[in-house]
Amino acid sequence: MSERIRVVVIDDQAIVREGLVTVLSLLPDIEVLGEAADGRAGVELVARVLPDVVLMDLRMPELGGLEATRLILESHPQIGILVLTTFADDASVMDVLRAGARGYLTKDAGRAEVAAAVRAVASGHMTLGAEVGQKLVAGAAPTTSGPPIAERFGLTAREDEVLQLVGNGLSNTEIAACLYVGVSTVKTHINAIFAKLGVRDRAQAIALVRSR
Repeated sequence: MSERIRVVVIDDQAIVREGLVTVLSLLPDIEVLGEAADGRAGVELVARVLPDVVLMDLRMPELGGLEATRLILESHPQIGILVLTTFADDASVMDVLRAGARGYLTKDAGRAEVAAAVRAVASGHMTLGAEVGQKLVAGAAPTTSGPPIAERFGLTAREDEVLQLVGNGLSNTEIAACLYVGVSTVKTHINAIFAKLGVRDRAQAIALVRSR
């Protein structure tokens, strides 16, 4: 990564795109290399200028943000994708994180939050907005009948949250960002969960939960 964080903004809403460009351009450690109004033009722009971070809208003409993220990372896996969108539904969050995005914010995020997220993504860290993290946890409901998994196996409330996020396919880094804790803390919770469930790995833990 260069001394200044090199950024491209891709968003079909002109007022949002131009606002982001203006705000980011005022920051001494960020340089905006360009902007695009649709996913396809954005992919082409990124290939030309090779930024450190791409701010990506999800729903755009020509090519959506999810598909654009996949295309960019196929050719340039070192680029950090930060999704900034109106939509924070569980499916959208999971799809774009699985595609390789490092961050997900809603468009009501403040300037300081956006700037902090750009810096985090540029440094290789995962970042999720508070609303996104809350939705992921809230949507991680157990999929089986009977007593809750925490009650059946003696999990703490936080261990139960971690287990449900593991079941949703999140990595340790993604869980840490979602719960605002360190990766080492997540690893400690997962080790405790495995011991209580009597399993060796994530696949066994998920299979046990879903079989009950």
